[in-house]
Amino acid sequence: MIETRPASLDPDIANPGLSVITARILRRLRETNDWQSEIRKVLSELGRGLDVHRTILFRLRDVPGRGFAQSVAAYWNDEAVENIGESPTLIVQSIVNQDPLLEQLAVEVRQGKIFSGQTRELDGFLRQDFERQQIKSFLSVAVFAHGHAWGTLAINDCLAERNWTSDEKATLEIIASAIGDAVEHSLSDANVRDTIRKTMLQASLDGIVVIDETGSVIEFNPAAEKMFGWQRAEILGKDVLDTLIPEYYRPGYATGGDYMSGRGVPMIGQRLETVTQNAAGDIFPIELTVTEMKVADRRLFFGSIRDLRDKRRAEEEINRQREKLHQNEKMAAMGSLLAGVSHELNNPLAVVVAQSTLLHEFAPDPQTKSRAEKVRAAAERCGRIVKSFLGMVRLHPTAQAETDLNQVVRSALEVTAYGARSGGIGIDAEFADGPVLAMADPDHITQVVANFLVNSQHALASVPTDRRIKVCTFRTAAASGFSVEDNGPGIPEEIRHRIFESYFTTKPVGVGTGIGLSISRAIVERHNGRVRFEPVEPMGARFVVELPAVDHSFAIAVAGRQTISSLRNALIIDDEPDVASSLADILELMGVKSKLVVEWTSVGEELAAFEPDIIFSDLRMPGVNGMAIYRELLELRAGLARRFVLVTGDMIGARAEIEALPAHLRPQLLEKPFSTLDVRGMLATITDQVTLSG
Repeated sequence: MIETRPASLDPDIANPGLSVITARILRRLRETNDWQSEIRKVLSELGRGLDVHRTILFRLRDVPGRGFAQSVAAYWNDEAVENIGESPTLIVQSIVNQDPLLEQLAVEVRQGKIFSGQTRELDGFLRQDFERQQIKSFLSVAVFAHGHAWGTLAINDCLAERNWTSDEKATLEIIASAIGDAVEHSLSDANVRDTIRKTMLQASLDGIVVIDETGSVIEFNPAAEKMFGWQRAEILGKDVLDTLIPEYYRPGYATGGDYMSGRGVPMIGQRLETVTQNAAGDIFPIELTVTEMKVADRRLFFGSIRDLRDKRRAEEEINRQREKLHQNEKMAAMGSLLAGVSHELNNPLAVVVAQSTLLHEFAPDPQTKSRAEKVRAAAERCGRIVKSFLGMVRLHPTAQAETDLNQVVRSALEVTAYGARSGGIGIDAEFADGPVLAMADPDHITQVVANFLVNSQHALASVPTDRRIKVCTFRTAAASGFSVEDNGPGIPEEIRHRIFESYFTTKPVGVGTGIGLSISRAIVERHNGRVRFEPVEPMGARFVVELPAVDHSFAIAVAGRQTISSLRNALIIDDEPDVASSLADILELMGVKSKLVVEWTSVGEELAAFEPDIIFSDLRMPGVNGMAIYRELLELRAGLARRFVLVTGDMIGARAEIEALPAHLRPQLLEKPFSTLDVRGMLATITDQVTLSG
């Protein structure tokens, strides 16, 4: 018959063997600070002393999502008995709710009643479970901690049915009470503080290293393991001088204790930045805080270590971004400066080009004609250099047009020629016969060529003699392109895959920004082309650019077409009389008569007695500018607006203003300094435009 009765501690235990077992278990539980580390030994000793085959400590608790549960805190099985090796059953609330006996026992356990008997006397879930575990007899008492039922302590006989004696029941009650006391003791304030300290040590993101007065490592947390590459078990007991202190700090010290007594003294109580060494011998920066502790008669040093490698990398990145911003500001300032300078230079250059052209045309003798040609060629070269510089700092989107790569490369060579000459660098240029045509923005492709030429000049700075750059243009059936090659040291194979990355550079600080090649590749790819690096034997580097080719036969047909201009009268508006008269002289050579206006008044007044076939207007003038005149014509004389040409040396400002208009309303642009060929081409363009619109 199942017996349940209120628990009562009977101090009169008749069996002296049980008294010894009980005393030994009580002493074990009383002396330990961690009952969980001793509980298996307690259960084993209890089982053997009571001659049972299984002892179990159950834990009563709420399991998230499963309600109340009786889980297993620990158990012991007699290995001499077969087929009882599996763990006891976890009983959850849903099972209790379906079994009347379990519901009754749940109430009685909280009342402190003993549960004992034989399995054959049970029914329901417990009988099935006990038979499966071969339990013949059972005895269970409650374990109380902190004023409530914490769990139960149970013993099982798996071989025979037995009637439990009062001595056995009292022994089990006494040990259950001692376990409850141990549970309460383990959760004392001191124990909680100790647990918190251990948890903080393990969870700290900073490396924690504790050494004693001899320099031996006595604590090493997981963050320190990750930081230094040492496992805790490997480094405990080792001298900090031989493990974590860099080799160049070790001379003069026999042990880590000597080091702490000497060089380490200023570190104590301070937060400072220094360096350390990991298991692989790598030196890296750290932030270190050292605190001295006295524990009994021992002197300990507590070190909190923060790895500064990520911080330093972030600082370096910030510095790179700051340098990038500085470079961008310099480029923007240079662009503004060039725009202003170009405007001031292009006006006198326009006069020199135009007048030297006229002098060449009307020279009375060959000697004068030759000198005029030299002046004209030099002035045009100055104009091309200014245009190339401006093209490299223009911010307008890629405007692709039929472009001769031979001319693009020549422009880039003129821009970079001084750097090559001053560096003692020879340049070999091989141009393909005839135009090498591609659909491209000449300004942007000129920038690409110039980037490669500048990079080659920098690479050749380390070559003592025979510094050479070779530039070639070429065409194939599908592509037009160019290459820039130098006989410098080349690019190491291990970094070739990174050379087109933004801000990656092998140049010294202050020489390059690391963005030239990445920008060049971006420009080429926007043109549907490709750029590649090729090593040169025995040493050197070559960069090759290929762009989609233009049908050469079509280009020749277009170039050979002659346009007969029907324009006979021109109106030239410019506040600089020399520029206006030079343009008028060139137009006169082409059969076009001109009227000059130095200061514009209005459309009605200026066109009252003169009807021009084409109008040339300077963009920048005091009072009213060229765009204002053009807008006035659009409103009052739309027919003349289609014959309007802006003349300017400030192409950056001109493009910005023109592109603000709808595409079909944008005027033509003539850039200073202009040659007779430029003016003739503009007359042809206006003639075609008028013909198509008519």
